[in-house]
Amino acid sequence: MVVVADTSPINYLVLIAQIDLLARLYTRILIPTAVLVELKHPLAPKPVRDWASNAPSWLEVLSPKGSLTLAQLDLGENEAIALAIEMHAEVVLIDEQAGRQEAARRGLRVAGTLSVLDEADQAGLVIFDDAVAALRKTSFRVSQTVLSEIRQKRSH
Repeated sequence: MVVVADTSPINYLVLIAQIDLLARLYTRILIPTAVLVELKHPLAPKPVRDWASNAPSWLEVLSPKGSLTLAQLDLGENEAIALAIEMHAEVVLIDEQAGRQEAARRGLRVAGTLSVLDEADQAGLVIFDDAVAALRKTSFRVSQTVLSEIRQKRSH
């Protein structure tokens, strides 16, 4: 499965030491150049900057041929959506609401950090509740409603 990731899911998976889940779940993980720049930004957490400066071989950095310039999205989100369209990615990993809505509007399947952790839990690679507990120690924000919806889906 080919996925294109925006900055946020990679950032949080690095911070909770679960970034390798991407390589275990998907066949190709692509990020646009703008996302790599955001991951290396001086204001990004040091573990994220360090990871991005020495990115693993399974991560492919590509520049989209076309571009989107939607004012409500940052450069990384714009490029991630453009790259996902160009590469016919099965999923675009994006957490921010505006980016998720735009990607869905363009017919892309959207998943976020929690979706990755849910999928990894179902594959026996991680314990969802433990991973969410680790996420809560970062700046990641999730409503109890969203967590309840995921847990309810999982119990069916």
